[in-house]
Amino acid sequence: MVADPLPETSASRLGGLGRALDNRNYRLFFVGQGTSLIGTWMSRLATSWLVYRWSGDNAAWMLGLVSFIGLSPIFALSPIAGVFVDRWDRYRVLLVTQVLSLLQSAALAAVAFTAEPNLGVWLVGGLSFCQGLINSFDMPARQALLVTLVSRREDLPNAIALNSSLVNGSRLIGPTIAGFVIAATNEAWCFTIDAISYVAVVLALLAMRLPKSEPKPSGNSIAQHFMEGMRYAWAFPPIRTLLMLLSLVSFACMAQSVLMPIFAADLLHGGPHTLGLLSGASGFGALGGALYLASRSSVLGLGRVIIAATTVLGISLAGFACSPYVWLSALCLVGVGAGMMIEMAACNTLIQTMVDEDKRGRVMGFYSMAFQGTAPFGSLLAGWLSRSLGVREVVLGSAVIIVLGAIAFATQIKRLRQSARPVYLRLGILPAAAEAINTSSETPMAH
Repeated sequence: MVADPLPETSASRLGGLGRALDNRNYRLFFVGQGTSLIGTWMSRLATSWLVYRWSGDNAAWMLGLVSFIGLSPIFALSPIAGVFVDRWDRYRVLLVTQVLSLLQSAALAAVAFTAEPNLGVWLVGGLSFCQGLINSFDMPARQALLVTLVSRREDLPNAIALNSSLVNGSRLIGPTIAGFVIAATNEAWCFTIDAISYVAVVLALLAMRLPKSEPKPSGNSIAQHFMEGMRYAWAFPPIRTLLMLLSLVSFACMAQSVLMPIFAADLLHGGPHTLGLLSGASGFGALGGALYLASRSSVLGLGRVIIAATTVLGISLAGFACSPYVWLSALCLVGVGAGMMIEMAACNTLIQTMVDEDKRGRVMGFYSMAFQGTAPFGSLLAGWLSRSLGVREVVLGSAVIIVLGAIAFATQIKRLRQSARPVYLRLGILPAAAEAINTSSETPMAH
């Protein structure tokens, strides 16, 4: 199932940066998601600030706990959800998850408007758990569907990078708007706007013209299907190593994210505007990183890009942990956002271009577990340790872990290059990359 190619459009005139936008279905996805994700990032910031405001002296612990509750289903269920994504129609799965997310945001708005703080903070945690259940299916379905929205496989890296640009462009806009909305009204209106924004992505999905999905073979049991996917992902060193690095970075980087309200309010002496500024700075850096990846014409050399991005992430995170000034903290978070986005999107691109199509949903389920499923354990540990060690010390320790991860990954590049080379030669994903492999023994894992 592939997307319908169209004649040259304004997207074509963007050159390599926007080549995936030549596909009508991908353009619909891009516009619908762009609208919805602004609401999503508003809702995320509003949730953090609401939990911080309602929790009082236990804010650090409750921020970590609510984050853990919301993300833990992804760790447990995403690999299983990937099995169903490979067996079901990915388009229909994504349509259902968007409708359910709309209802969840509407319920959050109702809680924020009416609940008392003591009960409300637990209701927010419960609804965050519901969103985690939804995201367990949404993330692998969304990632696996991307390949069907572009007409040429060589456009897939551009589609992934543009999708990352979209996520982080909205991450730049959404928290900024949320800061003003919270200061002028309250958090409930952010949740209301988020619920309304889901209408855009639902309408975009309904407007797509996709070929009818072929029934997928399901002779094996769900357990057998799951084990097949797990053996496939673990047995291939490049995919296994990329998933391990992504897990480590997501686990360690969560401390900064979950403790951000405390940095904004207690350490930098600001309020929701400051939190919006810090979140926006991270989003600005991530947007720049995603646009850089979108401008690349080849996946060649992404391995060394991952090493550099992960190192920048660790160093910038250490600077943020030690910064006493709002402007310096924001500047460091630009580096954090850029490093995290490039590392995550480059790992995604390499995995998506190497994986066999019949196992894409399952592998992207493991990707979801690595990217967001390990994060709740990082958030819970960060909330617990910060009470005894301090928030700055916890984030600084996370930075050290990330730099060590970059060093460990760098030592594996030569071995990963040897494993990846025959796969890229067999798939012929990009003729230029294949030619480079033949003539210089380079692969996308190194440059």
